[in-house]
Amino acid sequence: MAYQKGGVLISGIDGFVYSFIIKDLHYKIEDFLQVEEPVEHMMFSPSYQMLLIQTEKGSIYIYTFGEEPTFNRVLEACDGKFQAIDFISPGNEYCMTLTHSGEVCVWCLEDGTCASRICLNTPATVLASSPSSFSAAVGTQEGSIHFLDVRDPETPRAVYKVFPSEWSVQHLLYDQRGIYLLVGTSEGCIFIINANPSSLFQILGFVEVGKDILQISTVSLLETDIVEVMVLSPLLETGRSRLEIFTLPTTLPQVSTSFADERGRLRDELIAKFLYEIEHTLSSAVLDYQSHQVYGFCNQVPYICSYRLPEKEHSGICILKPYQKVQSKHYGPGMLSLSPHGLWLTTIAKGGIMCIRDVHTLETFARSRSHSHQGHGIQSVRISMDGKNILVNGRNDGTLVYLRWRRFGGNLASEILEYCQKLLISLSNTMDEENDYLSILKRESLNLGSTSEHTINEDTKLSIDSSQEELTQVDNSKEIPWIQQKSQEAIRKEVKLFSKKRKEIKTGIKALAKTVLTMMEENEAIDNIAKLEQKEFSLDLEELERLHNENEEEVAKIRKDAEMHNLAKAYLAELIKEECWNAMAVKGRALKCFHMPYVVENFPMKERTDEELKELKRVLQQKKIEAECLKLRKEIVEVQSAITLVKKHREEEDEEEEEDVAVKTSNLPNYLLGSLSTDFGVHASLLSGQLELHSREEKINQIILLKDVIYKVKTIFNNEFDAAYKQKEFEIARVKERNVRIQEIILDLDLEEVVWQPEFDDCEKPERTLVVENKEITAHRFVNPWQKNKTQFTVTSKMEQWLLTRGPDTRHRALMDMMGGVLEVKKEDILRMVIPQPAFMAKPDAVWSEEERKQFKEYEKKVKELNEEREKYRKSLEAEMKKLQNSIQESTQNFDEHLKRLFERRVKAEMVVNQEELKINNLVFSLLLDEEISSREAFLNNYLIKKQAEKNQTSEAIQKAKEDLDTYREHYDNLLAEDKVLDRSFKKEFSEIPSHQVDILYKLFKRRPRIQKQKIHSDTASIVPFGERPESGKLNKDAFAQLMKAMDDLDNISNMPEGLDPLVWDHFCQTRRAKVENEQKVKQKAAGLMEMVAFLRRRTEEDEKLQQEIEKVFHERIVLQEEKVRFQLNLTIQILLKQGQVELENFQLLLEYPDAILINKSIIEDLNCVIRAQGQKKVASMMESKDVHKGIFQIEWEHKKMEMEMEDLNQKAWDIQMLFFSRDRQKYLNEPNYETLIAIQIGIMEQTIAVLDKTHKKNVQNCKKLLKKLGRYSNQKDIANYTLSCNLREELVAVSERKDICNAIGSQLTCEKIAKEQYENMMHQQKLTNISRQQAEQISILQAEVERLRMKTFPALVQM
Repeated sequence: MAYQKGGVLISGIDGFVYSFIIKDLHYKIEDFLQVEEPVEHMMFSPSYQMLLIQTEKGSIYIYTFGEEPTFNRVLEACDGKFQAIDFISPGNEYCMTLTHSGEVCVWCLEDGTCASRICLNTPATVLASSPSSFSAAVGTQEGSIHFLDVRDPETPRAVYKVFPSEWSVQHLLYDQRGIYLLVGTSEGCIFIINANPSSLFQILGFVEVGKDILQISTVSLLETDIVEVMVLSPLLETGRSRLEIFTLPTTLPQVSTSFADERGRLRDELIAKFLYEIEHTLSSAVLDYQSHQVYGFCNQVPYICSYRLPEKEHSGICILKPYQKVQSKHYGPGMLSLSPHGLWLTTIAKGGIMCIRDVHTLETFARSRSHSHQGHGIQSVRISMDGKNILVNGRNDGTLVYLRWRRFGGNLASEILEYCQKLLISLSNTMDEENDYLSILKRESLNLGSTSEHTINEDTKLSIDSSQEELTQVDNSKEIPWIQQKSQEAIRKEVKLFSKKRKEIKTGIKALAKTVLTMMEENEAIDNIAKLEQKEFSLDLEELERLHNENEEEVAKIRKDAEMHNLAKAYLAELIKEECWNAMAVKGRALKCFHMPYVVENFPMKERTDEELKELKRVLQQKKIEAECLKLRKEIVEVQSAITLVKKHREEEDEEEEEDVAVKTSNLPNYLLGSLSTDFGVHASLLSGQLELHSREEKINQIILLKDVIYKVKTIFNNEFDAAYKQKEFEIARVKERNVRIQEIILDLDLEEVVWQPEFDDCEKPERTLVVENKEITAHRFVNPWQKNKTQFTVTSKMEQWLLTRGPDTRHRALMDMMGGVLEVKKEDILRMVIPQPAFMAKPDAVWSEEERKQFKEYEKKVKELNEEREKYRKSLEAEMKKLQNSIQESTQNFDEHLKRLFERRVKAEMVVNQEELKINNLVFSLLLDEEISSREAFLNNYLIKKQAEKNQTSEAIQKAKEDLDTYREHYDNLLAEDKVLDRSFKKEFSEIPSHQVDILYKLFKRRPRIQKQKIHSDTASIVPFGERPESGKLNKDAFAQLMKAMDDLDNISNMPEGLDPLVWDHFCQTRRAKVENEQKVKQKAAGLMEMVAFLRRRTEEDEKLQQEIEKVFHERIVLQEEKVRFQLNLTIQILLKQGQVELENFQLLLEYPDAILINKSIIEDLNCVIRAQGQKKVASMMESKDVHKGIFQIEWEHKKMEMEMEDLNQKAWDIQMLFFSRDRQKYLNEPNYETLIAIQIGIMEQTIAVLDKTHKKNVQNCKKLLKKLGRYSNQKDIANYTLSCNLREELVAVSERKDICNAIGSQLTCEKIAKEQYENMMHQQKLTNISRQQAEQISILQAEVERLRMKTFPALVQM
């Protein structure tokens, strides 16, 4: 936001600058300027001619006002924060920065301008500049490295690209002489690349180190032919840090093939790799140039330590101890770096302070706070080769700070300058050659891929027997990393070299596998004792053990993660349980009906705190005291008013008054109380009336009492709910008890009915959700082997003890064999009792003897009796089951009715709670309004006091300004009078000279030199918000000096009139100069006088504005006080209205009543009485009018009736004349005793009916006799049939005997004859059998019908 005279300029995130013009109480927004990026800051220049704009990205623009406004970009910021920085060798002119988007910018150190920029269009991570050539390397996230040509800083270009791996590049570092470029990846591989462009940046190999590389440090001295490299990586498992140091010879490019294996990995024994560990974690470490010690920045403690390296070579891991320890005085973990000559140790950290220390003593000799800790301090620092320039990059603030030494000399500068000179001399020839190669690369525009990184294009696929090492054709368009190319080339060579050996090994492995499979099959076929375990057939036991150990470690890790996850969930569950369950004094639960869809919930309640109880006790005590005070006051008033009355009469009146007061206070109507809390037995005697709550204290006390009422209502309902809950528990227990008997009856009757068993749901017993049952766990429980063995041992021991305690089972077997397992036959066993059939029933009934037939009849009789007993018992069980089911149904329905009433009670309780809470919310709202009005009133009072103080100050200032104006005006009048005196006395002073010369001198006396006045810019005056500034004393002095200088020109002797005496001229000049000086003083005084008048006018206007504001504040305060009084009197009350007590127009349904009026009920009742009386009068008059009209209608109706009767009589007369008489009618008319004749005919008909009835009864008796005769005949036929069946059996025996005889004789004729006779007898017997069967069926049907009729007449007495 920026302020100007025309309005306010406001910027937004949309890239626009808006003009916000305010006039009185209205404003207008206009688009003023559009910027490409969101604007963060704006500022005007002192002259208000230019507007400085800074964007969110960091770019700076200047907008110049004028007739033709201009908008220029001063500084263009980079895209995002800087990821990496570095100097362009030697580091005294240009530097480079890298952003995450791959934008590389070249900056001029002299003026901080951006010389050029190039975008690689790929996410970049690190940047490094080569000291041996004008080239730079950029590492990307995809694993590639881009090389830039920066010979011309204004036109950098990407000239080459290498692709060592697909892993992200995290570190790029040139050694001090620029021989090698070290590339550190995220997977712990360090690639060594030839830094010379002449070698096309050849990849020489890689070294494997620990993952998460923290820092790479190198030592490359001029007098040595090796490059020492140190890598720092963390050991997170042990909380240590690892240092890996190896050596690279300068001749490595010539002998790289011998130093690396076929896959490109440098051999540890050739690069002299040593491992060191430090017992604590380091965030940074560098190697001393003498290679005797290591400097480390501790991660968890603010110390910088040095560690001496052992002189003797060692194998394995060597533990380093701190040799020197110095407090870092940094905040958080930091970074270390050495200067180019190795004598300065630079430390940076999150605090934003960079310190330069002496490498020997670790003492700080220079420090600078370049960044803020709020932006997480410094990310990286770079020192130029000569040590004069230092670049510091912030971590999150997006700024790059360029530092120079204030004083750079002595030993501090001589050592590094000497080293820089030696290094430049040694690299001069190399730099010229390599820069020439860069120009060749640039001119030829070589492809980014090199011969060592070319893509593999194979037309055929190598067919190899091994499926694990099969090489496939690679797509031409896909670029393969160098490490993958090396791996494929090594695999190809190994395949070609060992193809025959591999085939032999594979053949042997197949034969061995076949043998092992045969042995496993044989092992499966042998006994369990001799059988071997599956793992004993594994040939590689070490691999098996390793896999087993890895599996156990993975299982342990998963189990630990699961335990931690379960622990976190358990902690969260415990918190939820503590907050939502344990903290509740009354747990929330529900209650469901058995048959109806009703659910009743109780009120979850927390225990009231001690503070709440204390506050409630205080309010109750206060209310009781107020009630007692009111009672005493009334007694005093009554005693004083009734002092002459009788004492007894006075006491009776007091008692009546007390009762009336008690009734009045305790039995307030619900519609005045505002809720139905009294329906729950809650006493509202201590509650204040809703029309009496005027003060803040009363409202707060009322809120506390209303909360207590809500608590009591909830408590009362919860008690009723608990009683219903216990009742349901009792009902369920009783249903379970009855269901036991019902289940027994169902089992006895072999029914398929399902017994209804009520249970509590989870909402009724919410504590069950806090307990996990075994059936809810679907996963199998993990049991340790020792637990399995223990369980098996326990089961075995229990079985043995049971067998020992059981003993011999002779008695049990005897009971089962002799008595069916029971000593006494119970009544319940009748349904399962079966009478055994006699053994002879297996034979055909034809061969039964008489004894067997008697036994069969007894058997049938017993079966019949058993069936009857069974049927009786079944009916009794069914009746009992029905009775139990009806009892369960009745009890559960009664409970449902009770719960239904409780549900209505719950609805009413919730309604009461909502009513009380609505009253509380209204009171809280009124308190907030009261507080707001009070705060507004306090603000107005303070504002009024402030304005009154300002009014006093302005009054004093006006008084003082008036006094100063009068004094100043007096001085001005004096100067003006002196000026007039000088003008008048001019001719008197020069009266001695001739008059014409006096006239000439007077003209010269009036003449004044011309002075060029400074013009005030109108456009600037229109923009500057502070108005025109008065002329300062310096400007007046300058103007006076300029005027005196011009007067010197006028006083020159050349301007003297001819013939004038020089002495007179000198006197004239002095007089004129005095006149001019006096005029100048008069002008200054006049200007000062005008300023003072303007100042007095402004002060007077300010005083008038303050007076108006004071009056306005007074008016607002009066209005606010009236509003406060109105608010205190106009209370918001809650009234319960019954149906019919709200009168609406047109019967419209309204939800709000803003225009409703609350009046006394008696007024409406009186008005209704008047309306009712007038209505009755109107009804009476209407009834009279109705009666008159009714009489008229009745007379007309009678007249019509008579006319219609006359017509009917005429019609009857005509009908009588035309009537036809039959014989019966004539007989009726002629016979005098017609009724006697009809009676005789009726008697004759009754005698006929009696005869017919007698005949019918005789026919029925004859039918019965015939039926009995047919029954006897049926019995005879049965006996005959039985005789025939016996004869048939004998004949069959005879036939069989004859058949045997015939078969023995072998006569064919006899057999045919016998067969024919036998066939005829058999057909006859079959016919008789069919007849007897039909007759038996008819007899059985008749017997069943007779039995049914007999049972219908006699009731069955079933034993209950």
